[in-house]
Amino acid sequence: MQRIDVYERHYDESTEQTSANTCPECEGRVTMNTQETVCDDCGLILADQQVDTGPEWRDFDDGPTRERTGAPRTPARHDRGLSTEIGYQKDARGRLLSAKKRRQLHRLRREHSRAQHRSKAERNEMQGLIEIRRMCGALGFDTGFRDRACRLFSTAQDADLLRGRSIEAIAAASVYATCRCDGRPQTVGDIGRVARVSTERVRNGYGVLNRELGLPAAPICPTRFLPRFVSQLELSQAVERHARAVLDADETPDVRGSTPSGVAAGALLVGMQLAGEQHRVTQEAVASVADVSIPTARRYRDELDATVETLPEGIPPLSPVE
Repeated sequence: MQRIDVYERHYDESTEQTSANTCPECEGRVTMNTQETVCDDCGLILADQQVDTGPEWRDFDDGPTRERTGAPRTPARHDRGLSTEIGYQKDARGRLLSAKKRRQLHRLRREHSRAQHRSKAERNEMQGLIEIRRMCGALGFDTGFRDRACRLFSTAQDADLLRGRSIEAIAAASVYATCRCDGRPQTVGDIGRVARVSTERVRNGYGVLNRELGLPAAPICPTRFLPRFVSQLELSQAVERHARAVLDADETPDVRGSTPSGVAAGALLVGMQLAGEQHRVTQEAVASVADVSIPTARRYRDELDATVETLPEGIPPLSPVE
């Protein structure tokens, strides 16, 4: 039976250039990229399938099973996801284990849990990453955000910022710092409600990370808080439209050095009066959602009153506020 060389029509970049890796038409040199395999001399395309250069997560053992197994490395774990998990009741084929085997696996799990971290630094990192995964799950953040927060925590540990500070505080501060770097409309109170430390300790931890690591955290635009605040307060879209118009008319909402959530709360108070819904929600509820005090929300409301005269036509004038 005639044998066909596997490299007759395809070029393998892991091998050296040989006579078999030549063009079948002109015997020229064959070059392979991520899109296609082309002859450099005559331009003949031998293959046009895109090559996946990523890892192949499947079982290479002999047998009929060719299903994909395993998971890629992740910064959300202290061992980067290269750990081993020992089962409990059944083996790999789903058969129930004997009592002797279950006792043996119990001893193996105990020794494995003791050997998971080789030093106190790895133990602290493991605890911090577990806390970050818990908070991201409670807040509904995606895996990409979780991985960035975990990388920030590991960077803080490498910079020796955990010395004398709580692991939970730095973990919560890493989540809030990632929100600030990504421009997510989350307040310190939102992170403090799911953290195991107080909001003040989260704020102090964020200050340490921002000062020592030089985070690229820019002020968040107050308009990004409006959809979430309107949804939580169950206000109408007219209130959001009027509040957004008030913020757009303000020339310095981002550079005034104010709390963005407080500015958004003040704009909501103005928008509620423009829409005639000032009696639906109290000022206390608006300030609570924005994580600011009632006098702070009123102060920003009074500062934004001057911008009502410059609103586009079709928006009713603002009634006097108390």
